[in-house]
Amino acid sequence: MGYSPKVIISLFCSYMLILHITSSAVIPTLALKDCEFPAIFNFGDSNSDTGGLAASLLLTPTTPYGETYFHMPAGRFSDGRLIIDFLAKSLGHPYLSAYLDSLGTNFSHGANFATAASTIRLPDLILPAGEFSPFYLDIQYMQFLQLKSRSQLIRHRGGIFASLMPKEEYFSKALYTFDIGQNDLGEGFFGNMTIQEVNASVPDIITGFSTNIKKIYDLGARSLWIHNTGPIGCLPYIVANFPSAEKDEIGCAKAYNEVAQHFNHELKQAIVQLRKDLPLAAFTYVDVYSVKYSLFKEPEKYGFELPLVACCGSGGKYNYNATAGCGAIITVNGSQILVGSCKNPSIRVNWDGIHYTEAAAKFVFDKISTGAYSDPPLPLKQACHRSLN
Repeated sequence: MGYSPKVIISLFCSYMLILHITSSAVIPTLALKDCEFPAIFNFGDSNSDTGGLAASLLLTPTTPYGETYFHMPAGRFSDGRLIIDFLAKSLGHPYLSAYLDSLGTNFSHGANFATAASTIRLPDLILPAGEFSPFYLDIQYMQFLQLKSRSQLIRHRGGIFASLMPKEEYFSKALYTFDIGQNDLGEGFFGNMTIQEVNASVPDIITGFSTNIKKIYDLGARSLWIHNTGPIGCLPYIVANFPSAEKDEIGCAKAYNEVAQHFNHELKQAIVQLRKDLPLAAFTYVDVYSVKYSLFKEPEKYGFELPLVACCGSGGKYNYNATAGCGAIITVNGSQILVGSCKNPSIRVNWDGIHYTEAAAKFVFDKISTGAYSDPPLPLKQACHRSLN
């Protein structure tokens, strides 16, 4: 016996209502649970260096670095904490010890291989004679390789150092974080390369990055959180050193930001390929550029001011002078004075002409940790390979 059209429509509506109620009830149970990251292994440059270069004694930040939070220089090129510090705390871990630091370090919850002035590719001019760290990404990978093997020997040996090493199973469950590449662009800019030449070097830089990612993957990395590079054209050390560069509507050096955006595009494409090559890993591409640029574009909206002016520095429109940088002792009218910081770093974006303040770092972390600037759009605490959960 057939049904009338009226009955069929009524039955269909009832079915759709039941389906909606059922699916609504089921969806919460399908929500992803938070990942358990027992450790963090970080690779990068000064954006995430928690004391590596300082421990090497090649370049050590002095007073007033660290004044806001640590109340003393703490190996960070900022007035306080960095994005990686807020990240570690959000996952319930202590601040990461620098791998190069031999005094009072604890690697039980990971290690930080980042050093200020690090590049992806081998730089031409290395500290102390040059400007760049000898601990470029290839070396950071080798340090990680050594930590993984030696830490397990130490754990098996026992004794007072065993508890300071990560457990073997942590290497596959850890979060691997990356923030590097800015100095590769900077090396080109300050090495008398044209904008076009720096742009042309980007594919090779990205290839070097991908090569190391694959090697780190081979050592167990499965959850990778990768920052793109920030708007380098908004930093005082760029706008002060290249005064003739065309500025955008907010005063940033337009062409230099375009190079950063080109780097970020190539980085994102490389991650797409890495996902295909390494399907057992979870790659999160984090658009730090957009968050940082918002601080320069609308500082007042977020409680900041003078974003293009260094808080700690001396001289000129941008309060930046490479020969009289933050913490330097300079002679003024026959007297020696310390190049100190501004009155209130908590409302400033840039710390020393190159690096961000703690307040800006916290702002950036709070934004990116939600997943709103990530691809895929998952919050930090869910950015793991699900088979590891």
